[in-house]
Amino acid sequence: MLSKFSAALAATLSLAASAAIAGGADYAFEPVNAQMKKGDDVTLSVRLTNKQTGKPVADAVIFKTRVDMAPDGMAEMESAVAPLPSKEPGVYAFRTDLPMAGRYQVTLSAKVQGESETVTGKVIVTATK
Repeated sequence: MLSKFSAALAATLSLAASAAIAGGADYAFEPVNAQMKKGDDVTLSVRLTNKQTGKPVADAVIFKTRVDMAPDGMAEMESAVAPLPSKEPGVYAFRTDLPMAGRYQVTLSAKVQGESETVTGKVIVTATK
């Protein structure tokens, strides 16, 4: 009887330990739409998911965003970014300008509840004519 209890306790502690060591690398940003039309006041949305569970992460605090054309060798082509209200858990929307066709890099930093590490990510979207 004691060995069953010991095995159950070990399994529980193992699960707790793996949850406790989760960090910023356990999350990923991905574009909701990887392709959109170029223009001013474009709504760009990204989804934040937990890599281990595959579930969206709601209520993260995005505290740093940057949109530029680094993938096309023009990192200096930066656009202003303004947050928009979220319409879906785990989806974070922003208003920005994508003035020319090409690839844009969205760099994000976020705090996720219960995580001590900052979650950072880069997402590539393509603006078309």
